[in-house]
Amino acid sequence: MRERFWERFDLEELTAEEWEALCDGCGQCCLLKYQDEETGDLAVLGVACELLDTHSCRCSDYANRQERVPDCSRLTPQRVDEFRWLPKSCAYRRVAEGRKLAGWHPLISGDPERVHRKGISVRSFAVSQRDVSEEALEDYVIAILPIDG
Repeated sequence: MRERFWERFDLEELTAEEWEALCDGCGQCCLLKYQDEETGDLAVLGVACELLDTHSCRCSDYANRQERVPDCSRLTPQRVDEFRWLPKSCAYRRVAEGRKLAGWHPLISGDPERVHRKGISVRSFAVSQRDVSEEALEDYVIAILPIDG
């Protein structure tokens, strides 16, 4: 990978390896979300996609995730702006907005566990979708995000 690529290149100019390395491993994008059809607001649940390993905060079948989970949203450099629900801490969002990576990011700190120790990841609270019935999902709402049309 090129040195400090996230500061020197636009997202569209990153190699596939650099793009993947930009992920901070927080797992927040893998939390289930439901959009209210009337208001457009997005309910974020403390329930992770069935493929997320809630300890490592990584997808257990990343290469096949979209075939296995059709609702999986594929984040690409061209689509970052569409994902308005990405947390402000997200490296993809930060770079897209011209901000620096957080000091805890593995590319800065050299420590992939730091995102967990800092409480940024979902490791400490997320439960797997496999362990929650469809009827109980509403009990796991952790945030309501207003999303503009």
